[in-house]
Amino acid sequence: MPKFLRIGVHQSNVSGYTSKAWCVRRVGSAVFLKWGAVEVLGAGDGRKVYWALPPREKTIRCGTAQRANDYVKAAIARRRNHRYEPLAGPIALRRRSAQRSTELKQALATILIVDIVRSTEKAAKLGDARWTKVMGHYYAAVRKELKTSRGKEVVTTGDGVLATFKAPAAGVRCATAIREAVRTLGLEIRVGLHAGEYKVSGAEVVGLAFHIGARVAAKARAGEVLVSSVVKDLMSQSQICFRDHGVHQLKGVPERWRLYRVED
Repeated sequence: MPKFLRIGVHQSNVSGYTSKAWCVRRVGSAVFLKWGAVEVLGAGDGRKVYWALPPREKTIRCGTAQRANDYVKAAIARRRNHRYEPLAGPIALRRRSAQRSTELKQALATILIVDIVRSTEKAAKLGDARWTKVMGHYYAAVRKELKTSRGKEVVTTGDGVLATFKAPAAGVRCATAIREAVRTLGLEIRVGLHAGEYKVSGAEVVGLAFHIGARVAAKARAGEVLVSSVVKDLMSQSQICFRDHGVHQLKGVPERWRLYRVED
């Protein structure tokens, strides 16, 4: 399975940074995709890459083997043009030892997911050099607002950011502040927020709450900040206004969820 690692701001010769990996495999007329956030440890030939969270997967039925082969070639070419490098080694899932599993602690937080709208299109238009500079300014703006709002950055995923907040109001205000800050760079983002429990062990975090937050963000359009009903209920005494965005089925998440849009 060909694998590609997105070269982040820190480049590939630095240990301990997060990035995004993408894998593709063709079997007959079907194409199997796998992608997600990864953690890179070590440098050079000795580096190891781990999935930071369970990767997302997708199967595409192309009808014929030739169409599937053409799809794979085009997909690989797109990644190579957008700062992905071929990755020869495996991408492993971290296995917790029995001792480490006992160290898992539960935490409750508001989870914020930020994602750039049409990032691939913009990267292709600007070219690698200019896009790298824009992304540097983008992350600087996001981290400035996170610091102001006392948010904690958990992981970056290529052009996305996942962060947590102790208070939902702080997360919502940070989301709107990030939206306005990155517009000066010519970027539009979509944001999703959810509140729930997750487990933490050292620097690792796991839990369904993160997946729900990502699915909420995926429902947002350019410039929208969407929150789950959990976040809205926690902010019943807040002066922040919300508009009902309807009930949605979130991919891979049990039950249907009512979402709300943050009003300016």
